[in-house]
Amino acid sequence: MRYSTPVLERLEGSFHHLKTPVVDAPAAQRDPAVIETVTAMLGDIQSRGIDAVLDYARKLDRYEGGDIELTADRIATSGERLSPELRKAIELGAERTQAFAREQRAHLSDFETELVPGLVTGARYIPVSRVGAYLPAGRFPLTASAFMTVGVAKAAGVPTVIACTPPQPGGGANDAVVYAAHLSGVDRVFVLGGVQALAAMAYGLLGDLPVDMLVGAGNAFVAEAKRQLFGAVAIDLLAGPSEVAVISDETADPELVAADLLGQAEHGPNSPAALVTTSEEHGRAVIAAVDRQLETLATADICGPAWRDYGVVTVAADRETAAALMDDLAPEHLELLTADDSWYHENLRNYGSLFIGPWSTVAYSDKGMAGTNHVLPTAGGAKHSAGLSVSRFLKPLTYQRIAREATPELAHAVQVISDSEGMAAHSATATRRLAIFE
Repeated sequence: MRYSTPVLERLEGSFHHLKTPVVDAPAAQRDPAVIETVTAMLGDIQSRGIDAVLDYARKLDRYEGGDIELTADRIATSGERLSPELRKAIELGAERTQAFAREQRAHLSDFETELVPGLVTGARYIPVSRVGAYLPAGRFPLTASAFMTVGVAKAAGVPTVIACTPPQPGGGANDAVVYAAHLSGVDRVFVLGGVQALAAMAYGLLGDLPVDMLVGAGNAFVAEAKRQLFGAVAIDLLAGPSEVAVISDETADPELVAADLLGQAEHGPNSPAALVTTSEEHGRAVIAAVDRQLETLATADICGPAWRDYGVVTVAADRETAAALMDDLAPEHLELLTADDSWYHENLRNYGSLFIGPWSTVAYSDKGMAGTNHVLPTAGGAKHSAGLSVSRFLKPLTYQRIAREATPELAHAVQVISDSEGMAAHSATATRRLAIFE
């Protein structure tokens, strides 16, 4: 997440930086070593099948033998091994996320229309048949990932959703992650991580057909596996390190802004955080607040390097410049804490998801409580793509039904164009119908 040179040149003189990144390279740049490793693993798994999957599980997941699939009872009772407070929070997140997804689905309606007499066209929203979800569970198990992937796929009407989640140090699955998947409607869960998990789902090595689509976040190896598997299967998106950006002004609380910047920097030491403000005094106050909060933050070993290496604070001359700078960054998550939130909401175009006002923080969506999806584009992808939603699991399949009386106009036009292109067989499909019509 960084500014592009053409935009900076166009806006020159209307902004200045209070803090710039130490690392002058894209946070999500592709590592040739990762690409090489993933390529070799996928080739091996495609060649040797489940034997290769289990070999990598032994090497990378500490797999010691036995069934990698969780039983239906283990999945169903996962919530019983959680504290009542955690269980209640997971239930709330699952319900909110599915409610929003169902509302989205209700607004995607099949339709049919008669463009001209005799020419009927339409579309039907048909869900993909099988989805494979990757549910991360590393240092920070992302409990809400199942809400956004498994639950939204089920709300779209996907018949079969399987999930893979890496084993914990003791060898089993994370019960909170499994319970979130259970509430979201998962059909099967496998204790399997990394590249081998995605390959097993994509190649149909888990006792069922290959999936049609892979979704879910993961590390650099998981992201690269999805990139290489794309085409054989669909994917949600290629997401890099989590990003946060804030537009704030002198009306915002610097401590709150600082907390929200660090909240997403906590995802990893290469997670960018950016502030664009129209007040230099406010910008300096936020920098000072970040430094203070890092002194006592339990995860400062992650947030500190992320802020040092990838954090940026920019002062814009006016709200128009602030909006132009932010649209150029096109961040994954964008917060508005200004006196002009409505203006920014109406004028901003590029972001994964927007959080409006001081009571809206990214973490509410991260943990599934806001209902919206947090599988979002990074590294400027919001300039051309939206995040995962119920629509991603649906295929808008078109159809047409032509009546006899509509034939002359259609067939003649197709004949003329086909003849001009030299496509005789295309032309014949039209002229033969003309002959029958006459």
